[in-house]
Amino acid sequence: MFLTPQPLTTDNAIGNGRVALVFEYDGRAFHGWQFQKSGVRSVQAELSKAVAKVADHPVDLVCAGRTDAGVHASFQVAHFDTPSVRNLRSWVMGINTALPDDIAVHWAGNGVDDFHARFSAIYRRYRYVIYNHPVRPGIQRGQVSWTFRPLDADRMQEAAQALLGEHDFSAFQAAGCQSRTPVRYMERISVTRCGSFVVIDVQANAFLHHMVRNIAGALMAVGAGQKPIGWIGDILQARDRRKAGVTAPPHGLYLVDVGYPTRYQVPLAQCGPAFVTPWLDADASRPIEPTHIHPKRRVTDA
Repeated sequence: MFLTPQPLTTDNAIGNGRVALVFEYDGRAFHGWQFQKSGVRSVQAELSKAVAKVADHPVDLVCAGRTDAGVHASFQVAHFDTPSVRNLRSWVMGINTALPDDIAVHWAGNGVDDFHARFSAIYRRYRYVIYNHPVRPGIQRGQVSWTFRPLDADRMQEAAQALLGEHDFSAFQAAGCQSRTPVRYMERISVTRCGSFVVIDVQANAFLHHMVRNIAGALMAVGAGQKPIGWIGDILQARDRRKAGVTAPPHGLYLVDVGYPTRYQVPLAQCGPAFVTPWLDADASRPIEPTHIHPKRRVTDA
């Protein structure tokens, strides 16, 4: 979860203003992060109820990035405002006592200065985990994507490099994406094979709706030999979602890191999910310092 341990101390005062949370969740049983009018289970609804019990009042949670139904997070960040004051151990253990088993809070801290979980973030990082084997998974069903077609990770890695830098990613956004602009800066993208698993690791200043899953679907087509290596660059330039192939399933996708300027004092992530970290070298799971940071607009809302 964290690059350095975060002891659950009791000698601090957190609250009377903005409070930041770092937490993880298994997305299989959730209809994504956001509240659903229909009452369908969401991460935001479950976490809000638990935080409200400890804060002793209703809270409005804002997260770093909204995940879709079935998508997981090994490192997610949210904030809320409260007049209540608790110590770190009380916030973390109290909230977790009120949470279902598929969400766990690991840290709470005062929101320094103008901290905002979404707008203060300077990058997000995701990993897409594929089980590449003739037989479907049993134990990790719902935690990884699966394809029986052999994937050439080296071809996928070469093709993916066309996405680096600042581009119009219209070809990889969902039809209903509500973002103001399709332009994003891709800081890093790598494809690594670890035995029967293939891990796609991507970092950008922000992501469009379904962007990572659409990139994963396109790269899998290249890895399976269905498309040439240059196809990724071609569809990027075409800016046409209809030419980019299928959207990969949600259950292989993990939000693994959200980065903030150091002044906000959010602990650094040990990028997950935990079951893939033993396959990768230590540097692969450390945060990556961004080289391109977009200017932030002034934030006055919650």
